[in-house]
Amino acid sequence: MRCEMILIDAYSRIYRGYHALPPMSDARGRPTSALFSVAKFFLALERDFHPEYGAVVYDLGEPKARTAILPEYKAQRPPMPDDLRAQLEGVRRMVEAFGYPIFEEEGKEADDILAALALAFKEFEVKIISSDKDLAQVVDDRVVMLVPDRKGGGMSVRGDKEVREKFGVAPSQIVDYLALIGDSSDNIAGVPGVGPKTAAALLAEFGSVEGIIAKLSSVKRERTRKSLEESVGLLRRNVELVKLDLELPDEWRSEALLRRAKPDWNALREMAVEYELRSLVRDFEKAAECAASERCGGNGESENPESAPEAMFIPDFFNAD
Repeated sequence: MRCEMILIDAYSRIYRGYHALPPMSDARGRPTSALFSVAKFFLALERDFHPEYGAVVYDLGEPKARTAILPEYKAQRPPMPDDLRAQLEGVRRMVEAFGYPIFEEEGKEADDILAALALAFKEFEVKIISSDKDLAQVVDDRVVMLVPDRKGGGMSVRGDKEVREKFGVAPSQIVDYLALIGDSSDNIAGVPGVGPKTAAALLAEFGSVEGIIAKLSSVKRERTRKSLEESVGLLRRNVELVKLDLELPDEWRSEALLRRAKPDWNALREMAVEYELRSLVRDFEKAAECAASERCGGNGESENPESAPEAMFIPDFFNAD
């Protein structure tokens, strides 16, 4: 039986938590909404999964490999709000107090590292918490995504079956699929006139972008064929942009680096007191009591659900479609 590993896209979670609440601040005027929501998320994660292995992965610096290919890559995204930036140090302290190792590498995007970690440790069942569709390219019988549910606030599983149902292609074809339709969130233009259904149909017939290019004369619809003929360079560029970098530094290849420490409930409580997050003070106190009692497992999992801290934003955390 494989061990389970939870990998978390840091900024995806931070931004989601930040936008989930109206502005909050303590008596000193320091913003706290992202801190509060991130803490609630990790409390729910501890309650529902209490993973022994896991990591939180950050983007770090400009993704130079991709901006060298497309200078406008992600250029449309607004800068991080100042009140969110002011909370990042506190969020990082909180992640560490929950026992998660942090992974980041200059010039690498979180998606690249998440995918590389997921594929490198084949002895683990891996759950990647992210909504980024690029990561669907590494989904298989061992690696699944947990995608935030916009409606209910929970998570839905995105495995091989769900990828095929949602996009109409296999996980192994996601790179080609996104190369065809583009990705507005990353400022990547697709082939004009080729939408999701057309892209899925083309890949069902030809298998890949290179398969399409090799048999352009076989594309039945003239308008689509002409658009593809004029977009060969764009398609190959898009493949390079969307394809995740799966190289992993040698020093990261030890599973010991991914073993979580036990949550430091006292440190977390002190942070909640510091930022005047009173309900979190109570949650962390309960978690500390639970972890010290015989009613809990090694990671503080309560045998009595009513005694566990509530998860405000994840009422049904593992909520499959």
